[in-house]
Amino acid sequence: MNFSTAKAIVSGGASGLGAGIAKAIIDAGGQVALLDINAEQGESYAKELGDRALFIKTDISNESNVVSAVDTAAKQFGGINLAVGCAGVLGNGKLISKKGPMPAEFFQKVVDINLVGSFLLTREAAKHMQNNQANDGGERGVIIHTASIAAYEGQFGQVAYSATKSALVGMILPTAREFARDGIRAMAIAPGIFETPMMDGVSDEIRQSLYDSVPFPSRFGKPEEFASTVQHIFENPMLNGSVIRLDGACRLQ
Repeated sequence: MNFSTAKAIVSGGASGLGAGIAKAIIDAGGQVALLDINAEQGESYAKELGDRALFIKTDISNESNVVSAVDTAAKQFGGINLAVGCAGVLGNGKLISKKGPMPAEFFQKVVDINLVGSFLLTREAAKHMQNNQANDGGERGVIIHTASIAAYEGQFGQVAYSATKSALVGMILPTAREFARDGIRAMAIAPGIFETPMMDGVSDEIRQSLYDSVPFPSRFGKPEEFASTVQHIFENPMLNGSVIRLDGACRLQ
């Protein structure tokens, strides 16, 4: 499949990695629906991208929201052949801090957004992809999720975040196996430290220490580098059921 033929939905598409993917799709000639909770930012960015972009306000952890959003995008584009999950929260916090034990509601919220939201996006996208006409290679669609190197090397205070990203990694192979007969592939990308809004509040000192933790290139990754990996997955039919680390050889301590 070629990126120019993409009929995509991107959760968290109004900023960060999701915004980078949306731009790459539009630049290639495809169509994209931005699913995001931030209406002001999403509407503005969709307008900036042009007529082949659509914004749909979506709480990715809300089942009816996701069902409606994916249905709307499929109707607008005449189908869906690419789904990219980028919506997520860091959910930093210690199990037991000076403020007391981590509330179960806090942990559950991280699970609902990062994990349940990924499940809902996968389910709804696959439902529509099954109706696509297969190409000459038998492909009907591609589902790509954003994991994290924290799935493998979670740091202090990342219990909730790492748990959800590890679970997301665990979903990929069974998903790929289930939808193999439908010609739908499932992949994940585990980015290292990338230049996204999550890094906006980081001090210069901490930023430099993070740069130093990446062997090469010693800097934050760029959204366009993530987007090019999404494009390669979409266009390479042998990429299925696995996770690609995109981290400049970074291994978190």
